[in-house]
Amino acid sequence: MKFNAEFDENTFEIDLNTEDSTFVIGDEPRNYEFEEDNGRFYLRRGTKLHKIDNVKFDGSLIEFSMDGNWYKVSVKDEEELLLDRLGFKTGSSGAEGALTSPMPGKILDIMVSVGDEVEKGQRVAILEAMKMENELKAPIGGVIKSVDVEVGQSVEKKTPILEIE
Repeated sequence: MKFNAEFDENTFEIDLNTEDSTFVIGDEPRNYEFEEDNGRFYLRRGTKLHKIDNVKFDGSLIEFSMDGNWYKVSVKDEEELLLDRLGFKTGSSGAEGALTSPMPGKILDIMVSVGDEVEKGQRVAILEAMKMENELKAPIGGVIKSVDVEVGQSVEKKTPILEIE
C-alpha cells in the first residue's frame, strides 16, 4: 500500500508491506514490528522500541503520542491522493455530516442514537482496527440523522457509520 504522510510541513512517500513487515521511504527499505499489549502499542525498528498511546483519527489526520511526545500526521492513501488531484474532497470534508470508517475494523461501541444532538469532535463510536481501539468523532455539530452500523459489525474502509444534519 502506498501512502503520503505530511508531518512538520514535510511530505513523505511511504510504501507499506504488512505481509513481510517492511516499508520504503525514498529508496531505502526498512523492517518493523508492530505489537499491542494491554492497550499500549509498540513499534520496533531495529533495536529501538517506541511506545505509542492516545491514537485518534479525524479524517486523514492522525494524532498520537510516541515515547511521551505528541504528533499530528496527515496520511492519505493512493485513492485519496487521486481524488485530491481531480479536485474532489476527501475524508470528513467530502460529505460534511457523513462519518465513514477510516480503515477496516470492527464496531465496538456506538455512543449515539438517531435524534441525539452532538457537537463537533464529540466521541460517537469506537472502531477496533489492528488491535487498537480508535475513537471516531463527529465531523460536525448537529442532530444524528442515521446510524448505519451495529455494534459487532465488521466494516471496510469508507463504510458509512452515521450521518449528522
